[in-house]
Amino acid sequence: MLISIAVLKGFQFQIRDKVSGFGGHIQISGFSSNLSLDPQPINLEEINISEIKQLSNVKAVEPFGLKAGILKTSEQIHGVILKGVDSSFRWTFFEEKLTSGKLPVIRGNGPSNEILISNKIAQLLHLATGDDLRMYFITENATRGRKFTISGIYSTGLAEFDESYVLGDIGHIRKLNSWSPNQVSGVEILISDFSKLDETASEVYHLIGYELNAQTIKQLYPQIFDWVEIQDVNVVIILILMVLVSGITIISTLLILILEHTRNIGLLKALGASNASIRRIFIMASLYIALYGLLWGNLLGLGLIGIQSITGFIPLPEESYFMSSVPVSIGWLEIVAVNAGVIAISTLLMLIPSMIVRFISPVKALRFE
Repeated sequence: MLISIAVLKGFQFQIRDKVSGFGGHIQISGFSSNLSLDPQPINLEEINISEIKQLSNVKAVEPFGLKAGILKTSEQIHGVILKGVDSSFRWTFFEEKLTSGKLPVIRGNGPSNEILISNKIAQLLHLATGDDLRMYFITENATRGRKFTISGIYSTGLAEFDESYVLGDIGHIRKLNSWSPNQVSGVEILISDFSKLDETASEVYHLIGYELNAQTIKQLYPQIFDWVEIQDVNVVIILILMVLVSGITIISTLLILILEHTRNIGLLKALGASNASIRRIFIMASLYIALYGLLWGNLLGLGLIGIQSITGFIPLPEESYFMSSVPVSIGWLEIVAVNAGVIAISTLLMLIPSMIVRFISPVKALRFE
């Protein structure tokens, strides 16, 4: 049970963190953008950034720009989205996913030519860190090219994003689109507590202009989060099956104990013991066995979770699951809840076979072989 819950939570956290690493937890954009790869610009002056930063759950506010383009080498071409960021961008997520090279240096005193590409794109176009790369854009019905240098290569395992996104300086997008320094495609907001996502999104929505919209990462990528939430049903089914199997085992164990001690039950009844007191003896004996099982179950379960968390020795096909090893994550609340639930259910199940004690006759029990 612990392993099932740990895998579910680990999977959900990994997917959530990877998706939000590309788009933040909340995005502010214009209503006219409609998820376009080349959205209409919005003005930062229309957004109360200072007030948004003061919200208790907001960790960072980062403007960004998007521009569809084509990467071209001597042998291959590949369509991508250039995501432009400024010097305030937090690179923590991509720093953890960096496979080679270094992060682009964006200072804001002039467009940097350094870009970050994914391992998928690097393999497709046969590129490496330090290579020069040309990207072409369509602007005002004309093709315009830019020469970049690959500073680093990242890999997140999310094929949908890895194949599409290239990160660079937002200054290039502003020049290509003839935007002012205050114009951006949108603003990403990072939060501290994901459980308060909808509440924070509502607060942000009321602080921005009427022409702007605030959407959560769940609203932007519903297909991914709906798929992740389906895993909850799978784990519930697994837990129910485990409870059923464990319950049958507990009932069988207690029945065997009662049958093995039929003569002792008869003797105790002959000496004046009540049915309730005898039942209590067997329930306590069964509970001792259950607690002994819980001890070993916790040691083995948490041990395997800890080893997997450190070493990742159980692999996964990254193309299907967006990660190369089984993710695990569990907190003390889940551990306590599972153990308390198991003890409660075990005790209730023990009451069923213990009822047999009342039907055992002392005379017949003493003759029992």
